[in-house]
Amino acid sequence: MKATYTKYILNFKRPSGTSRGVLTEKETWFIIIEHNGKKGIGECGILRSLSIDDRDDYEEKLKWTCENIHLGLDKLWDSLIEFPSIQFGVEMAFKSLEADNPFVLFPSEFTWGEKNIAINGLVWMGDETYMKEQIDAKLEQGFDCIKLKIGAIDFDKELSLLAFIRENFTPEQIEIRVDANGAFSVTEALNKITQLSKYQLHSIEQPVKSKQEDAMTDLCKATPLPIALDEELIGVFGYENKRSLLQKIKPQYIILKPSLVGGFKGSSEWIEIAEELGIGWWVTSALESNIGLNAIAQWTYTLDNTMPQGLGTGGLYTNNFDCPLEVKNGELIYRNDLNWKVNL
Repeated sequence: MKATYTKYILNFKRPSGTSRGVLTEKETWFIIIEHNGKKGIGECGILRSLSIDDRDDYEEKLKWTCENIHLGLDKLWDSLIEFPSIQFGVEMAFKSLEADNPFVLFPSEFTWGEKNIAINGLVWMGDETYMKEQIDAKLEQGFDCIKLKIGAIDFDKELSLLAFIRENFTPEQIEIRVDANGAFSVTEALNKITQLSKYQLHSIEQPVKSKQEDAMTDLCKATPLPIALDEELIGVFGYENKRSLLQKIKPQYIILKPSLVGGFKGSSEWIEIAEELGIGWWVTSALESNIGLNAIAQWTYTLDNTMPQGLGTGGLYTNNFDCPLEVKNGELIYRNDLNWKVNL
């Protein structure tokens, strides 16, 4: 058995705004395992400035992983605890190697093209005109759940965008989620959440920056709008530490990004604890290429969560890989009449 790694730069079709800045490209890495004439591929989807494994020794750890691929998945996963994106890439690569088709990791009604996954339509930050254009486009595309990234433009303008949707669509027609990416200060957060709640939103993701556990605990207790933890989960290692965090903060939801929290195994631990504590959850991709998105989507389908998931990022790039995934009428579908085209 041998393994190699390679770097790949994904280029955005249009600069995409978050509260952490505007993205024009996205770096990702692939691990390829070869054994007995078969190949498996896994994506290590690092997000610079957000991933806990955004470290100077990242490539060195990838090299070490490939040199020690003979240790097997379980030992490698434990050794890579501080590198969740590599944990995920290794999980994916081994699963791909074992599969009859290296891109069908979790065969199901989804991969057979019989069932689809409901997803939210993502509206990126930008000026008011651009955000309104995106909202119109998502509604036209048949989405009944829209997620808006907020915190980059004037708050009153963001409220007017929400008002525009609510003037035309009831909460039963269009579910609205907002993601602040930690943009609110602790002192203003509750007031802003209260204003947002007037528009009958589903939830708000990460209203304040992570690692302010006392403030987040107070917010989750007082909030008139369900709060979902996202960045808060990054860098929390070990089952008991995960449990302690959720028991303390008691959020209404958590959001799982496998590339950021240790892949399928790391995400499954969070889900198990959340369900035990009565906390809701859903899965979101984190700007991976279609290779990573494919693995996340197939795994997500097996979890039987009927909420709209955050899996529709595959069309953001000019140089993504051709694949059977397609977004149609607010759902992610797997088209068996389309083939993969991957040259790495």
